[in-house]
Amino acid sequence: MVIIVYGRYKNKWDNMDFGPQQFGKWLIAAGIAIALLGVLVIVLGRFGLFKLPGDLEFGSKNWRVYFPIASCIILSIILTLILWLISYFRR
Repeated sequence: MVIIVYGRYKNKWDNMDFGPQQFGKWLIAAGIAIALLGVLVIVLGRFGLFKLPGDLEFGSKNWRVYFPIASCIILSIILTLILWLISYFRR
C-alpha cells in the first residue's frame, strides 16, 4: 500500500519500529512454527506418509540415504490447495 503525502511516496512500513523486541517476537514465532512443523512430521510419519512406494531408500549397515519423492509431491499438492483456498477466500 502506497500513500502520497505532500508529493512524497510513503510506504506503510516506514513508521514500523523493528527493534530488538520485535525481532525477538519474530524469533519466538519462527521457533513455534518450526516446533509445530516437527510435530506434524512426526504425526504424519506414524500414519505412514513417509513410507510411500515412491519414496526411495538406499543404504547398508553403516549408512542410509532417503529420498521422499512421493511424500514431497503429496505434501506439495496439499500445501498448494491450502494456500489456494486461503487466497480464494481472502478476495
